[in-house]
Amino acid sequence: MYATLLAAALLWGAATGLLVPRAAYRLSVPPDAPWRTTCPTGHPLTGPARGWLSPTGCPTCRTPSPRRPHRTHSPRRTAQPVPAGPARTPEPDPTPAPPPIPTPVPVLTSSLLSGLLAAATGPRPELAAWLAAVPVAVLLASIDLAVHRLPDRLTLPLAAGLAALLGGAALLPGHAGSWSGALLGGLVLGAGYAVLFLLNPAGLGFGDVKLALALGTALGWYGWPVLFAGTFAGFLLGAVYGLTLIALRRADRKSAIPFGPFMLGGALLGVLLGALAAHP
Repeated sequence: MYATLLAAALLWGAATGLLVPRAAYRLSVPPDAPWRTTCPTGHPLTGPARGWLSPTGCPTCRTPSPRRPHRTHSPRRTAQPVPAGPARTPEPDPTPAPPPIPTPVPVLTSSLLSGLLAAATGPRPELAAWLAAVPVAVLLASIDLAVHRLPDRLTLPLAAGLAALLGGAALLPGHAGSWSGALLGGLVLGAGYAVLFLLNPAGLGFGDVKLALALGTALGWYGWPVLFAGTFAGFLLGAVYGLTLIALRRADRKSAIPFGPFMLGGALLGVLLGALAAHP
């Protein structure tokens, strides 16, 4: 049972991780810029869901030019029709794009996280919520690392989706958490981050506040100790990263760092802790 569950979780993580690079490229833009709809050379990004649910890369750019057939004699030249006007060439994307994400990175990351959550949670109904959140978390971390931004398009649906999925899990037998605790945890952690944002807007982004709603919901499912542990772990990871950059002289005390990945990492540690503690 556990082997099948673990294998399914690993495959789920790998499959959803394939979709992260395209979405990260489209969403990694400055706050005042629209989402990208074309590749860097200007070709429209096509595919399912208007090009969002597609693997990385541009099909037009990576299509090889057809080979010319080998001829043993010179063919007779015929007149070619002259086009009515100059051919239109795609316009390059004016917004500088971050370095592309190598596809194996999100695939391996998403697969590893899904496997860890499956191993810790076991066949409990809340596992569906954790697995659904993994690709969104990987995507959010990728975008925040690239442009220091956590888009509302991801943070708010993540919070609503976790609340809904955990609400469904609470109706099924075998769950190991509290839906009311999850909802209250989301509100408390979101309010706490909102206070920090008001006290020091330069040190914390409002996207972090919205992400806290989702992470508080996940951590609150397992109770207040897990909520506090996951929150503290996020701040600890962020502090270690910042101090390391300062020690390496790659940043100073006023340098901004993307805090979203550390919030997500701390929440992951908290959920794993809560899931393991819930085992009989």
